[in-house]
Amino acid sequence: MKKLIDIIKHLSIVKIIGDVEDVCINDLIFDSRKVNTDDVFVAVSGTQVDGHLFINQVIEKGVKVIVCEDLPESLSDTVIYIVVEDSSVALGVLASNYYDNPTKDLKLVGVTGTNGKTTTTTLLYELFTKLGYPSVLVSTIKILLNGEVIPTNNTTPDIVTLNKIFREAVDRGCEYAFMEVSSHGIVQNRIAGLHFQIAAFSNITHDHLDYHKTFQNYINAKKKFFDDLPASALALSNLDDKNGRVMLQNTLASKHYFTLKGDAEFKAKILESRFDGMLLEFNQKEFWTSLIGQFNAYNLVCVFGIASLLGQDELEILTTLSTLENVDGRFQTFQTEGGAVIIVDYAHTPDALDNVLKTIESIRTKNEQLITVVGCGGDRDKTKRPEMANISSSKSDLAIFTSDNPRTEDPEVILAEMENGVEPQFYNRTLKITDRKEAIKTALKMSNKGDIILIAGKGHETYQEINGVRNHFSDVEVAKELSQQLNK
Repeated sequence: MKKLIDIIKHLSIVKIIGDVEDVCINDLIFDSRKVNTDDVFVAVSGTQVDGHLFINQVIEKGVKVIVCEDLPESLSDTVIYIVVEDSSVALGVLASNYYDNPTKDLKLVGVTGTNGKTTTTTLLYELFTKLGYPSVLVSTIKILLNGEVIPTNNTTPDIVTLNKIFREAVDRGCEYAFMEVSSHGIVQNRIAGLHFQIAAFSNITHDHLDYHKTFQNYINAKKKFFDDLPASALALSNLDDKNGRVMLQNTLASKHYFTLKGDAEFKAKILESRFDGMLLEFNQKEFWTSLIGQFNAYNLVCVFGIASLLGQDELEILTTLSTLENVDGRFQTFQTEGGAVIIVDYAHTPDALDNVLKTIESIRTKNEQLITVVGCGGDRDKTKRPEMANISSSKSDLAIFTSDNPRTEDPEVILAEMENGVEPQFYNRTLKITDRKEAIKTALKMSNKGDIILIAGKGHETYQEINGVRNHFSDVEVAKELSQQLNK
């Protein structure tokens, strides 16, 4: 139990109806279906449902404290009403207070950007773990607390769950926390109340326009993360991205930059690039990594910059980075039984796909065939579909368009919208195979020894979502299984 007076500290309160002194509460709840007596119910106006509609319902279940933006028409004499300016922000502040502000006791690093968030945060977690620091990772792939996988219902935990995880991390001796920060999470105040020591920006390209509507709104969403930082924080940005300086132009935080093309505090060069890794130079120090591609050079120099800003020795950082391996589903490479090279990558945006294909182009001999298997997700930004098709058909010897996660959309419609982006001179380079397994099988059948097959879009995912149902499907598993079958 917690004292109500303690968890409402630092809230932007419009007014309070009722006496908050000597009131103890059991839990913080924003889902009306989960409330119990002595809980605080926070009525959040979400993207799907408005919690204000359920205030009377939770009162009938015994809730005695309501936090809301708008009061219900009739008030109960036995209930305390706390009116706030923004319930989603209030939920974050309440959650931090309820769990005794755990992020004040952690060095919390948040990474935002269109591409690279998962790889960068995962590499940071692995780096600091190998350096001997107990740490916690919050990514869209998994949550790791000092080596232990923490199960969650959602890819991005809500702010109450986040604070609960961070409190457990502090109690178990963790010093560092590394977290992906999405544009949705920023706009929806799902990071409100968290204390970030470092915020990093990787890049920004067209994505999530189904939610943000315009690219400028998307930029502003990312920028808000940095605008809200206190002067005590550090901000690190990609100087080579045209919006890299824009992100930090209004922040109070100390400004730092990394680059592969210009001159900045953290400067990187690719000296050699192969399918088994790269020779890199960071701040005039050379090291080898098994990670591949310019996009990974950016991820690594971002990690290098963050670790340096956190006070780690540069040489020790690079020595440890050279031992780290690729994140699952990010340019994950293996050979088929027939000797073709398969690359599985999460690239699900035009920019990410373009980067992966450019990387392959820079390494390949040109004597082999490049086959790309790619799809686009349903119920998501439709403007990406023709772009993805155009990129894959123009930069591959053969592009096979197939289902990704069609969700509630007709996959045939998605593929038709993709085909609209193919330029006439590349029509003969494309195939349309709706069934993803069949598409991968066809790519394998059409490949010869030394050829390259890129399977893009799903990466680490182990499911395919069709009509609201998630069916087990792993690109890596399917490709390996089919390769064995075809070469018996």
